Amino acid sequence: MRLKLKVMLLAMIPLIASGGLIAVAQYQQEQLLAQRQEALVRRAYIESARADLRHFAALALSTLSPLYNTGRDDDEIKQQAMRQLAALDYGSDGYFFLYDFDGVNLMHPRQPGLVGRNLLKLKDEQGQYPIQAMRDLARTGGGFVDYRWNKPSTQDIAPKIAYVTPLPRWNWWFGTGVYVDDIDRVVADLNQALAASTASTMRWIGLIMGGGLLLVFGGGLWLSLHELRMADAKLTLLARQVVGSQEAERAHLSRELHDGTSQTLVSIKLLTEAAMDRLPPEETVTRAALGRAVDRLTAALTEVRGMSHRLRPVMLDTLGLSAALGQLTDEMWAHSGTHATVVVEGAPFDLPDDIKTVLFRVTQEALTNIQKHAQASEVVLTLVFSKGGVLLRVQDNGVGFDTNAVLHHPSRGIGLRNMRERLDSIDGQLGVQSRPGATVVLADVPESAVLRFASA
Repeated sequence: MRLKLKVMLLAMIPLIASGGLIAVAQYQQEQLLAQRQEALVRRAYIESARADLRHFAALALSTLSPLYNTGRDDDEIKQQAMRQLAALDYGSDGYFFLYDFDGVNLMHPRQPGLVGRNLLKLKDEQGQYPIQAMRDLARTGGGFVDYRWNKPSTQDIAPKIAYVTPLPRWNWWFGTGVYVDDIDRVVADLNQALAASTASTMRWIGLIMGGGLLLVFGGGLWLSLHELRMADAKLTLLARQVVGSQEAERAHLSRELHDGTSQTLVSIKLLTEAAMDRLPPEETVTRAALGRAVDRLTAALTEVRGMSHRLRPVMLDTLGLSAALGQLTDEMWAHSGTHATVVVEGAPFDLPDDIKTVLFRVTQEALTNIQKHAQASEVVLTLVFSKGGVLLRVQDNGVGFDTNAVLHHPSRGIGLRNMRERLDSIDGQLGVQSRPGATVVLADVPESAVLRFASA
């Protein structure tokens, strides 16, 4: 595993672990908060309900007090009190009920069928005796009772809280109650809101953790790309240095061949010719041998000069790229049936040595490929100078080739790859188009590259 990947994992794993622990802790805290909130809401709701019941009971007592305090115990005053108590109505589920201390229901505005019945032995769903419990509390002065009773608005059994108060002289006790099943809906709504808040918090934790991971990953990717660009820049610089070193060595060999070996051969040729001139006419055999030597020296001299020009043509440094390309075509096609021409378009300007060298080598490689494979009868070299840079086009009318197959074949296309690498070293681009009868090699060097190498 690479060191960079290890560093990224070392940064990401603690981030994931810490994010997960934060999420778990947050979830547990939310659950604890939900339990506390539910208990608090239930307690507050019950306390509020009990306060309302005390208020309603006090209101009923204030209504009955004028009748009760008269001291009368006859049926007429009691019936009047029952009617006033039955009229104290506060909603579909808010009413007063009236019993005597024997457990007989005297008045029930919502369930008249219970009137006249002794309900002390009536059980609720939980097996409790609510009427008996309320009667016992009324004997001690009153209080609250929790039980389950039929809810008039829904006809369902629901939890209820009742508050009872005695009227001892009349052997009565009455009460009222509120149904507290709404608290479950309130708690459910609060729990749902809290769950939504928890989910939102979890999403934020996930987004923050994901953002952190993306930041780490993006930083690692940026570093990788940065190092890759630096490596590419170093490789490009190394390629340029290699090409420059090669060209310098070629130039050195060219000068050595031109100034050293070539001059030596010229001297030997002159000495041989001078020796031939001093021989007597009758030395025909010696004269013939020296003549053959002179011919061999002339051929060797021509070959050395050709090698010198191919390594580094003098015209490339003295007269420029156009003249060097003309000399190159003349040397390569002088003794063949192929017609080669060089065309210059635009106003020529001086090019940096690196660009001239690369374009010359690209042309040399392209012409060599044409000579070996194209079977062309016509070759046109076009050098275009413009404000956008310089463009070199090498076109022939040969048999053509499959560019994709050549470029992707492991053992073919070496020349094309060399041309592309050379152009990449000067920020240029290579284009190749080929079909039978027309193959075009384009070498495009933009103005920015020309200016950069000119100022280097």
